[in-house]
This record gives sequence, structure tokens and C-alpha cells, in this order.
Amino acid sequence: MRAYLRLLGSGDFGRVWFGASVSLLGDGMTLLALSWLVLDKGGTGQLSLLGVCFTAPVVLGGLAVGPLLDRFDKRTVLIVDSVFRGVCVASVPLAAALGDVPTALPFVVAAVYGLLKMVPLAGFPAAIPQLVGESELDTANAMESLSFSVATVVGPALAGVLVGVMGAPNVLLVDAVTYLFFAAAVATVRRPLAPPAKAAKAAEAATTAEAATTAEGVPSTPAAKVSVRVVGRDKVIVATTAAFMAFNIADGMLLLVVAPWLARNELGGVFSLGALTATLAAGELVGASIAGGRAGRGSVRRIALCQMGAALGFLAVLAAPQAVLVGAGFFCVGMLSAPMTVWAQSLRMRRIPPEMHGRAFAALRTLMQGTSPLGSAIAAPVLVLGGLGWTAVVMVAFAGLPGLWLLRYSGQDRQAPLAGTVPEERTEVG
Repeated sequence: MRAYLRLLGSGDFGRVWFGASVSLLGDGMTLLALSWLVLDKGGTGQLSLLGVCFTAPVVLGGLAVGPLLDRFDKRTVLIVDSVFRGVCVASVPLAAALGDVPTALPFVVAAVYGLLKMVPLAGFPAAIPQLVGESELDTANAMESLSFSVATVVGPALAGVLVGVMGAPNVLLVDAVTYLFFAAAVATVRRPLAPPAKAAKAAEAATTAEAATTAEGVPSTPAAKVSVRVVGRDKVIVATTAAFMAFNIADGMLLLVVAPWLARNELGGVFSLGALTATLAAGELVGASIAGGRAGRGSVRRIALCQMGAALGFLAVLAAPQAVLVGAGFFCVGMLSAPMTVWAQSLRMRRIPPEMHGRAFAALRTLMQGTSPLGSAIAAPVLVLGGLGWTAVVMVAFAGLPGLWLLRYSGQDRQAPLAGTVPEERTEVG
């Protein structure tokens, strides 16, 4: 707990984290509020289109966001994004106040949200190494994971209450305010969050000029150019990312298909679905708290063991209709998957060159989050054709086997990243 309190009181990081947490809470309200607007206009059949608008642009946006974060000061990128999206979201309550919300507007707002979703999801993690010390990375990443878990549950629940009290357009006005709150929090950051490459550019140019030729007059070999391909050659990064992508297929199967099916057919209705989601989030809170407060670094071995343990939690769906046992499995999945996220993110921050953090985090998060819908597509036919038993087996396979495969990379995380990929001031790390 002391580690968390120390970071909260550290100034810049504490303010940015709080602002990001408030903004995430607003994000959690957006989908429900926009969905309610579409339903109000008799557009039940258009809910799938709204879902596509929320998710499809994420890939395109993720590819574009990374270079921006590595080229410009992250404060500027985060502030511009928050103000722009806040204005876009505020256009809905403004239109409602002036008369009526155009039919297309909720879909446009959803598309803008999806297109720019990766700005804070990649921008904040990319800024963390510049806001905290190396020994505080696990704690900072745990706090980011905690705020995401809380917002995922509290945001939609709060929106459900507020829509009934003030109407969907005014709920979106609340979300617009949270964007501006985050922008204001980022604006208070004193230190620059410019790419490290800019700071080192002058020194690198001078060094290159002096060492243009060797003592024998032979031209020296130019320094390796840092690119995304560097990340692709890091076996530890590739292995953990691939394992997480597979785990998220199982996670998508569980949350998007199996949990709603269980709630409807085995556990007594929609209330149980909310309870299962909350139980999973509670497990994530516990797991992230433990991972962030624990001294020492998370290793690839620990990540692999947690992934295999979480995979066993998927078997709890077979205990239906015993709600307590099913809930225990959801809690287990959340509690063991959260440390995976915390430790793997810290691992990436230590191994990936700082000047690549924006591109790397945007690309990796886009890849990992993109497999959850695939899980949904797999789960439905398996559940229909093979029943709950085979569905559980498939989920355990997707979640657990990559963890077993990840064990082969145990110890490699202690080795230095590829030569030429880490700036001089970071070569002592790890």
C-alpha cells in the first residue's frame, strides 16, 4: 500500500493517473448511452452497426497513433485527443438541446471513439517510464490496470442509473466533461514528455560526425536504425504478446458468449451476468494490487504460471448451475490474469527502446485486444455444436497451452535486448 500512496503523492504521475481514471469511467458510460439512443429511435437492428463503429476503426487508429506518440510530446497528443473527443461526444447533448439528435450522429461519435481509442490506451503507458522511476514500473502499471478494471464495471453500471435519471444525451455530456478533466490533468505535467530520440539527436549527430571513419580510414558501420522490426526480433516480447493474444481469445469466448449464455440458461437471468462481470473485475483488482505492491520484478516464468493457473479457472463454467463455483472461477481468471498484464507491460517498458514506446504500445495493444472478437466468433458455433463441455475445453486450450509454451522462454527476460536497440542510459537495466 505504501508503494501506491507514494506514487499517488508523487505529483505528475498521480495527477495523470487520476485524470485517466476519470476519463476511463466516462468511456465506460459511452457505449451504453449511445446504445440507448439508438434503441430509442427504434434501431434495435442497428445495434450491431453501432458495435462495428466502436470496434472496427480501432485497428486503423492504432496503426496511426503510435508514430504520433513517438514524434510529438505525449502531453500535446493526449490533450488534443481528449479535447477533440470531448467536443465530439458533447455534440450529441447539444443536438438534443437544440431539437433532435440526427440518426447518424451516434454512429459518427462511436467511429471517432474507436478511431482514437488507442491514443490514451497507448499514450499513458508510453509516458509511464518518463513519469516514474524504473523500480516503480510494476506499481504504476498495476494502478493503470486497476483503473481500467474499475471503469469497466462501474462505468456501465453508473450509466444505467444515470440514463434513467437524466437521459442518455446528458450522460454523454458527463462523459464529455471527463475528457476535459483528463486534458486538464495532463496539462499540469511539468516535465516534458517528448520522445527521448529528440533529446539525444544532437549528441548522436556529433558522435556520428567524429566517428565517420575508423583509425584505418575505413568507414564505420552506422548505428542500427530503430524500427518496429526491432520489437519483432525480441523473442521475449513476441512470445508474451502471442501468448496474450491466445489468452484473449479464451477471454472473449467467456465474456462475450459463454457468460451471457450461462446467465440466461443456467444462472437465473441478467442479474447473474452483472454479478459474474463484477466478480471477474474484483479478481482483477486483487491480482493487480498484489502484483503492483510486490517487491521485485515479474518474470516470464511468473507470467506463464499465472496464465496456466488462470486457464484452469475457465473450467468453472462446468459447475453451472452452482453460481458460487462459477463465480469462483471468474474470480480466479481475473486474479491471475491481472498480474500477467502488469508484469508483461513492465517487461516491455524495460526491453523496448524509449523512442519506440508509442509505436510499440499502440501496435501491441491493438494486436492483443483484437483477438477478443475472434473468441466470440469461435464460441458461438462450438457452444451450439459441442455444448458447454467442449467450449470449456477450447477455452482452456487457448488460455493454457500458450502459457505452457511460454515457459521455454524462462530466463531469457534476464538477457539484454538485442544489441543496438536500447539507449546507452538504459543498458544497465535488467
